[in-house]
Amino acid sequence: MIGASFLATPSQAYTDDQQQLCTGDAFRLCSAAIPDVDRVTACMIQKRAQLSPGCAQFFRATPVSARKPTVKSRRAKKPTRPS
Repeated sequence: MIGASFLATPSQAYTDDQQQLCTGDAFRLCSAAIPDVDRVTACMIQKRAQLSPGCAQFFRATPVSARKPTVKSRRAKKPTRPS
């Protein structure tokens, strides 16, 4: 399947849902950038306002990697001394 395969790369693997929801937008808005995943991604970020709602959820203003982690650190706390 050529259409959905351009979104997956060794450096950044996309889920099946992401591919399914964004392939149409990629072809519609960024066809000149295909098959270069970096260019397609940059194009879709630039055209975020034109993305379908399903695909737009993957192109938020703050990249997922830049957000605060949802899992708290497992760093051990120092035990407090008894009084």
